[in-house]
Amino acid sequence: MDFLKILSRGTSVSKGAAKATPTQQTPSSGATSNPQLFGLDTATQTAQDPTKTGSKKRKRTRAAVTPAIDLPPELDFFGDANHAKTVGTEEADDQKADEGTDNVEKVEEVKDNSQPLDEEECKRILRSHKVKITVLEDYNKAKQEHMDAERKSKKRKKSKESVEAPPKKKSKDQLYPEPLTSFKQLRSRHGISRRLAENIEAQGYTMPTEVQLASLPLLLHGTAPESNGIDLLTVAPTGSGKTLAFLIPLLHSLLHQRHDQESKLGKNGIQAIVLAPTKELASQIANEGRKMSLNTGVKVSLMRKGMEVVEEDAEQDEVSENFKASASDSDSGSEDESAPKSARRKRGQLVKSDIIVSTPLALLHALKQSNGSVAPLKSARHLVLDEADVLLDPLFREQTLDIWNALTNPHLRVSLWSATMGSSIEELAVNTINSRWSSIASEAVTRPNLIRLIVGLKDSAVPNIHHQLTYAATEQGKLLAVRQLLHPTAPRSLDPADTPSLRPPFLIFTQTIPRAQALHSELQYDIPPEAGGSSRIAVLHSSLSSKQRDSVMTRFRRGEVWVLITTDLLARGVDFRGINGVVNYDAPTSGAAYVHRVGRTGRAGRAGGVAVTLYTEEDIPYIKNIANVIRRAEQVRGVDEQNSCVKQWLLDALPTPSKRDKKELKRRGVEARRAGVEGERTRGKWRTQISTRSGFEKRSERNRREAVEASKKRKIEGKGDADAGSGSEFGGFD
Repeated sequence: MDFLKILSRGTSVSKGAAKATPTQQTPSSGATSNPQLFGLDTATQTAQDPTKTGSKKRKRTRAAVTPAIDLPPELDFFGDANHAKTVGTEEADDQKADEGTDNVEKVEEVKDNSQPLDEEECKRILRSHKVKITVLEDYNKAKQEHMDAERKSKKRKKSKESVEAPPKKKSKDQLYPEPLTSFKQLRSRHGISRRLAENIEAQGYTMPTEVQLASLPLLLHGTAPESNGIDLLTVAPTGSGKTLAFLIPLLHSLLHQRHDQESKLGKNGIQAIVLAPTKELASQIANEGRKMSLNTGVKVSLMRKGMEVVEEDAEQDEVSENFKASASDSDSGSEDESAPKSARRKRGQLVKSDIIVSTPLALLHALKQSNGSVAPLKSARHLVLDEADVLLDPLFREQTLDIWNALTNPHLRVSLWSATMGSSIEELAVNTINSRWSSIASEAVTRPNLIRLIVGLKDSAVPNIHHQLTYAATEQGKLLAVRQLLHPTAPRSLDPADTPSLRPPFLIFTQTIPRAQALHSELQYDIPPEAGGSSRIAVLHSSLSSKQRDSVMTRFRRGEVWVLITTDLLARGVDFRGINGVVNYDAPTSGAAYVHRVGRTGRAGRAGGVAVTLYTEEDIPYIKNIANVIRRAEQVRGVDEQNSCVKQWLLDALPTPSKRDKKELKRRGVEARRAGVEGERTRGKWRTQISTRSGFEKRSERNRREAVEASKKRKIEGKGDADAGSGSEFGGFD
């Protein structure tokens, strides 16, 4: 009997309408059951319960369970109950074996009794999740090879052998550690703190993502007493949980130090430093750190203005006192001009925290001493660079390297995390680590190995979002396209195979701050008053004060703001889990910038996100890099050539930019848009302004304004000439 016929009897709902799902799946519709991006078909069942693989008895019990019927959401009244019954029947045998014990102890005993996976099974799981772990620098092996080469060279000199063997190509060793299949294994297998495990469970983390299942075993094993530790370089997609991947081992290492008699948390200086490129990202990391460290005794602080992280030496105190004395003894009573400004800076209160999260400039300012040098921070044992490719970019490179060199502890462990990392940045990181260890040259400390972890394809966008590349020709065309996204005229399709439409909340990225302000002034009245009016659209950029930026971020997270116009300030690291889409009003300046921008949606495995990129005639010479990134992401997702938004003919027609053009574009952006915004009146530059008025109207208004100003100027000059002429003719009264 067809139950749909019975339920739809006497109504206008047909059978086909009952089966249709008019609601579109969006990232804001709720959390996903599986946050993983790869290996969902083959490795998910094994990852959820590895103890059931290879057991025939378990397979028979699975087959005996009646498969559930997929019902529409409005008709599935007992979905949770049926699921609970199924889970209860599968775990009945395990509960009978441990009747008199506590529930938590039973779970841990089952996990402890589970057999570890063999190497072949570890390889299969890691490869299915597209995880590749490589040893970049095995320093102990390299040292031994160097010593062997020296011995061989001495023997060759003695025997006077003229034939030399050809140099062998260095092969990078791959690692296959046992992956973390559940967060419960952190307590049973890796021995993390009970309170830390409770905090992880309280935040709702159950299944680890790809970067977490691979990096957590490596880093947690590196904190063991018998291990020497590792330096890790991680490249993983946006929204894959990199923050949690470096916070858990960090807290675990600090909690282990509490049992050491020589180290006391909070009283032995700062133990870990986390650097981020923006204040918003640093604040987000600090908030996550406070959640994870709740009731553990570890203090996480966000670096703010006026904080001091090192105590000033007695010599520096004496120098500052001498400057004060010389200033007070001077006849003028003013401060001595020869004293440096840093010496006259007021010292703030010393921060007693275990983990400091900061931007490079804020921390470097706190480390500066009175004489202008950077104070060494000997207590720090961990350095984390989030968005490492930006921190080692020329914009932040000098500040980051100054902080890195100030950490003189020989036990320092470094980890670099980002979604994109070029070969030049990777080479710079390796050279910095090598130069630092060569300067330390401590035989008492064994040098750790440098390991690289890559998830998926390197420098590629997340595969669970839909990409749209739209040619808008002019600035007016882009503005009309954005208004059409706000007020769609075409009916929404109910076919799940079709490209989903963009729904608020979403972000709009522009190239410069003036363009963001201009676009906000154009769109702030597009939402009707019945829906909230201008309060639903906001703008965020670095020219705003910290209080204003925090206010906009808070309103956007609460859902009071639907459309947020911003620059690349929010393009990296900031986690908006409910963002349904991203609009690139101005095309990104590089493929890496595109990856980070569109990564604000589709986070933690949420499907249904939309990324719209608008480009004009000025963007055509540079758009091929973005088209290649989109094409690669669609290939990973399984989109064929016919349904792809980037056709092959488009890739063939677009010009390939040179290295010089790429470098200049990354540094300056599209020059026409910068000149147009700044108001140059060069012929043809006004068309790059964000406005609905045509060029004829702008020229007419400008000519009218200039005519009025010229008329006023002539009147003033004529009046002055008349006064001067009358004064020369009149000689006065006798």
